[in-house]
Amino acid sequence: MCILIFSMNTLTYRTIIEKDGASYHGYVPALLGCHTQGDTIEETQKKLKIAMAGWLLSRNELDWPIPEDNKIESLQSITLPEIVQAAYA
Repeated sequence: MCILIFSMNTLTYRTIIEKDGASYHGYVPALLGCHTQGDTIEETQKKLKIAMAGWLLSRNELDWPIPEDNKIESLQSITLPEIVQAAYA
């Protein structure tokens, strides 16, 4: 009888999804080369999870270090005054 024991470890990474023509391109900045694409944002998100799992498991099997994503990302808005062109007669 073989008993498998798994230890679960939750990792969090930033993902970027960009419109790419008629589809979407998704990638993980902290996981070099971890990219995918999908027809919708939701499909791309699902494919990214699969790509990330494969990337991380492969790295683990090779006994290579697992990178952390310790970058901070935020969105900031700024309001600029409108430039009105004056017409001179």
